[in-house]
Amino acid sequence: MKSNFVLKLILFIAISLSIMFLGFVLIVLMIFSGEIKFYPSFIAIMVAGIIFFISNWIFHFFSSKVWKISAFVFLILCIVAVIVFEQIDAYHSSFETMEDQEADLYLYQPFTNESSLATLENPATFKMGGELLVLDGATALYPLYAAFAQATYPEKEYDMYMSEVMVSTTPDAYQNLIHGVADIIFVAGPSVQQLEDAKAQGVELEMTPIGREAFVFFVNAGNPVEGLSVQQIQDIYSGEVKNWNELGGKNEKIRAFQRPEDSGSQTALVNLMGRTPIVKAPREDVVSGMGGIIEQTANYRNYPNAIGYSFRYFSMEMVQNDAIRHLEIDGVFPSEETIRNGTYPLASEFYAITAGSDNPNIEPFLQWILSPQGQSLVEKTGYVPINNIE
Repeated sequence: MKSNFVLKLILFIAISLSIMFLGFVLIVLMIFSGEIKFYPSFIAIMVAGIIFFISNWIFHFFSSKVWKISAFVFLILCIVAVIVFEQIDAYHSSFETMEDQEADLYLYQPFTNESSLATLENPATFKMGGELLVLDGATALYPLYAAFAQATYPEKEYDMYMSEVMVSTTPDAYQNLIHGVADIIFVAGPSVQQLEDAKAQGVELEMTPIGREAFVFFVNAGNPVEGLSVQQIQDIYSGEVKNWNELGGKNEKIRAFQRPEDSGSQTALVNLMGRTPIVKAPREDVVSGMGGIIEQTANYRNYPNAIGYSFRYFSMEMVQNDAIRHLEIDGVFPSEETIRNGTYPLASEFYAITAGSDNPNIEPFLQWILSPQGQSLVEKTGYVPINNIE
């Protein structure tokens, strides 16, 4: 009798370890595929349930009838859980993110037949010679500095990711500048962290304003709220106002999305908030390679109760999405005209930034950007020039 129990125990341990190993492998695969919201926990529960029912099959804790009914109910509950999750996930995924509407940057690559870049009526008064400057910058400013390059650089192919005219993101562009990979970057002003990074590398950021742009907020097109005040935006992003009905909208909790830290638009929000702390954004779990599981700020997703922000040219020109509506701020709609005449309250300068490169082309190139020709490209691209071009 004792020998029979030992054999059953060995069998139970062997089967349990095999199932747990298989469950572990499945969980790891799910995590590295980016699916960590539901299935890893679901698999763990399934493994525990299967081991429980196997133990009863071997040791007979319950009657055969109870065991079969329990197993059937457990199976049904698992199937229902999967169906419910998939329906919720499908509903969640039906709301576009700004990334879903990412602009086709190949339309702005210099010296291509399909290029949508702004052009000059006459040849540029400055032509780049010798060692070409390496340019980088924010996605939204690529159409502008690519137009600068097309007007002044030698004609050839400039790969967007590995050439003298490349494009990344604001945080990556700052890192490329600070570490000497790029000579000039075209971005919004630096965050506190980016200034500290530059100081740690012993470089000084030299900022040349070359144009003006609007920081804009947008909501789902079905949201009845058409405008907000600066104070109301601060109240939303500080967590003081949590429901749209406090702002003349529907009785829905506000989803105040944010952008990744050190992005140009997130820095603009931080500047707008001043000393007022920013409430935590909606968050979603993501996997970061071998670094394991982390939490990251969830970028704008167009829920009916969502609010997000960007810069005017990117969200109105590069990404044209009729499912969102841009808001008036303090009663003024963000347009080139309201940026130009100063009535839109959230307009600011953007920059060509250098960090001590000894390339002799830097100064004449910056001077040309600020000349009537360079500033005309700023205007033709869709930005507001910093200097009068008449």
